[in-house]
Amino acid sequence: MPLEFHLGALLNGVIYAVLGVVVLIVVLTVTNSVLEKLTPYDLKTEIIDKQNTAVAVLAGLAALGVAIIIAAALH
Repeated sequence: MPLEFHLGALLNGVIYAVLGVVVLIVVLTVTNSVLEKLTPYDLKTEIIDKQNTAVAVLAGLAALGVAIIIAAALH
C-alpha cells in the first residue's frame, strides 16, 4: 500500500500555519500594548530587571490565552 502525496493538503497546512503565526504575532502585539496600558508598571522592567515572576506569569497567561483563541478560530 503506497503512501499518496497530496500537494493540496500540504499547501493548506502550510498556509494555515503561516496565517496562524502572522495573526498570533499581530494579536500578541496588540495584547501587549493593552496590558502595558492596564498595568501601572513597565512589564519589561518588572520581568527582566526586577525578576518579578508574578508579572511574567501574567504576561505568559495572556499570551497563552490569545494563542488558544486563535488556534480554535483557525481550526
